[in-house]
Amino acid sequence: MRNEFLAVAVVKGLAMDAVQRANSGHPGMPMGMADIAVTLWSRFIKVDPDNPTWPNRDRFVLSNGHGSMLLYAMLHLCGFPITMEDLKNFRQWGYPTAGHPERELELGIETTTGPLGQGFANGVGMAVAEEHLRARLGADQVDHHTYGFVSDGDLMEGVAAEAASLAGHLGLGRLIYYYDDNRISIDGTTDITFSEDVDTRFRALGWHTVAVDGHDREAVAGATLQALDNQEQPSLIICRTHIGAGSPNKVDTPGAHGAPLGAEEVKLAKENIGIPAEEDFWAPSEVYRFMSEAMERGRAARREWESRDRTADWHTLHTRRPVRLDSPGFEPGASVATRNVSGKLFGQIGRKVPGLIGGAADLAESTKTVLPGDEGFSRSNRLGRNIHFGVREHGMGGIVNGMALHGGLRPYGSTFFVFTDYMRPSIRLSALMELPCIWVMTHDSIMLGEDGPTHQPVEHLASLRAMPGLWVIRPADATESVEAWEMALNRTEGPTVLVFSRQGLPVLDRSGTEGLAARGGYVVRSGDDVVIMATGSEVSVALGASDLLESHGVSARVVSLPCWEAFEQQDPDYRQEVLGRGIPRVSIEAGATFGWEKMVGSDGLAIGIDRFGASAPHQVLAQQFGFDPRTVAERVLSHLSD
Repeated sequence: MRNEFLAVAVVKGLAMDAVQRANSGHPGMPMGMADIAVTLWSRFIKVDPDNPTWPNRDRFVLSNGHGSMLLYAMLHLCGFPITMEDLKNFRQWGYPTAGHPERELELGIETTTGPLGQGFANGVGMAVAEEHLRARLGADQVDHHTYGFVSDGDLMEGVAAEAASLAGHLGLGRLIYYYDDNRISIDGTTDITFSEDVDTRFRALGWHTVAVDGHDREAVAGATLQALDNQEQPSLIICRTHIGAGSPNKVDTPGAHGAPLGAEEVKLAKENIGIPAEEDFWAPSEVYRFMSEAMERGRAARREWESRDRTADWHTLHTRRPVRLDSPGFEPGASVATRNVSGKLFGQIGRKVPGLIGGAADLAESTKTVLPGDEGFSRSNRLGRNIHFGVREHGMGGIVNGMALHGGLRPYGSTFFVFTDYMRPSIRLSALMELPCIWVMTHDSIMLGEDGPTHQPVEHLASLRAMPGLWVIRPADATESVEAWEMALNRTEGPTVLVFSRQGLPVLDRSGTEGLAARGGYVVRSGDDVVIMATGSEVSVALGASDLLESHGVSARVVSLPCWEAFEQQDPDYRQEVLGRGIPRVSIEAGATFGWEKMVGSDGLAIGIDRFGASAPHQVLAQQFGFDPRTVAERVLSHLSD
C-alpha cells in the first residue's frame, strides 16, 4: 500500500510541475483523479508498454482530456515511451505531450479528447466494436474491456447523453466509466448549472451505477470489481473527488481547474502530500518498479494471447486489400439518384469488405445504407452489422469514431447532408485523428425539393472542404458513385464524406474516362474557349449548357471535380491539363460559391447559391435559382463578353 500511496503523490507532483513549467494546463483534475488512476493501472487494466498496440489490450479513454498530464504521468511511470524530458516539455513544440493529444497509439494513448463528451461517445464505439468482434471471432481472440474517465463537463454535453442512451439500450457490459464528481467547473461550482441526479439518470438509461469516495482506493477497486462482474450493463462509477486534492489553498476551487497553481502553492501542496518540496519532477525508483511490476499483468496477457492461433476470419478482418466494385450496369441516359446507386452497392461492399459496420441516424431507408442479409446489432445479436443509431447524429459520429479507434472494423455513419451540422465536431475529430471513417450523406443540395431550406444544404460543401484531412466526394452520376465508394474504401489515412443526391441524375457516357474520378477531377468533354467545372448534379447541367454554347460558336470544356482534395494531390501537369492554360473558367454547383475562387481564379465566374433555398419541386428550384442549361449558358456568354 505504501507504493500505491507514493505513486499517487508522484503523479500529483508531476502534474503540478509540468503545468507550472509550461505555464499552461489543468493541474486540478490529475490531482483529483490520481487515486483512481493508480488503482486502475496498478490493479486492473491490461496493457503492455512493450507492445502498446497489441489488439487484445484493454482500451482507456480520457474524455476529460484537459487533464492529459494525468495520463502522461501514468504512461511514463508504467514504462510507455513517454520520457521525463517529454513531461518537462508539456505542451511544447515538437514534444508528444500535447495539451489534448487525441491519439498516439505507439505511446499508449487510445484517445484523449479535448471537446468534452466526445471521448464518452468514442468509448461506446470501442465497446460496440469489442462486442461485435468477440461474437464473430470468439472470446479467445477478442476479450477485453473499455475503461474511461469522464467529468461533469462530459456529462453536460449532448453528445454524451446520446451515446449513454444507446449504450444502455445495447447493454454494453464491458464498458466501465469513472465519473470525476468534483463539483467544480471553470465558472464556479457546478450547482450554478448542473443539479441533476446523475446516479438516477444513468440508472434510468440502463446503466449499472455505484457511488464511492474517489480518494478511497479500496472503494474504487471494489466498485471496479462490481462493474467487471456485471456483463449486462455499462457501468458508471461515481467518484466523489476534490479537484486539486493536496493543494491547501486551491482544493475544491475553480482556481485549480485551468491554470497553474503558482510556484508557492506547488511547494505547499508537495509538503502537504509528503514529497520533496524543492525538487521538481521527483519520481523515485520504487514507484517506477511498482508500476512496472503492475504492467506484468498486461505483458503476461499479451504473451498468452500471442501464443494462440489466429483464425482465418481474424486475418481477413485485419488484412487490407484493394477494393474494386462492379458497376450495377446503368445505361447512359437513364435517370437514377446517386443515393440509389450507393444503396445497390451495399450488398457487394458488405461481401468485399467484411469489416464494414455502421448505420444511419434513423434514416437507413432514406439514405439506402442497409447491409442486405445482415441483421441489426443489438443486445441479443452482437453479430449484426447494421447499427440502428436512432435520432442521434452527434452520438453516432462519436461512436463511429470509437469503432475506428478500436480497429479491426471499417465503420460508417449516415444521415442527410444538412445534418452534418449536428455531426461536425465528430467529423472534425475523425479528420484530426486520421480515422478511416466513411460518412455517407444524402439529399445533397436544394434539389431535394419540397422539404425546404431547413433540409437543403447550402454552405455544407464549402464548410467541409475547409476541414484539413477530410475528403469530400460528390459524384455526378451512377458510374462516378461506384468510383467514389472505391475511393472511400481504399483510403486508409483519413475520413471521407460521400455526398449523394435524392433526385435522379442522368447516367453519363463515361467512355474513355473510366476510373478518372479517383484523380478528383477530369475532362468530361473537350473544349477550347471556356472551362465549365461542376460537381454532382450540376455536371449534367454543364453538359447541357455546353451543347447550347456550341450553337453560339463557343467550344466549352466540361470538367467534373467530384473530389477537390484528391485533385489537389495530383501533379501540377495533370491539373493544368484538365483545367487548361489561359482559358476562362466558370464553376457551377448548387451550393455556396465560397471556395470556388481558388478554382476559377480572380477573373472567373462562380455560379452557385449564396442564400438559403426554398420549398418547391426540384425542377422548379433549378429554374428559379438558375441551375438549368439555358440560364448557365446565358451567364457564360455574358461572362465571356465582359
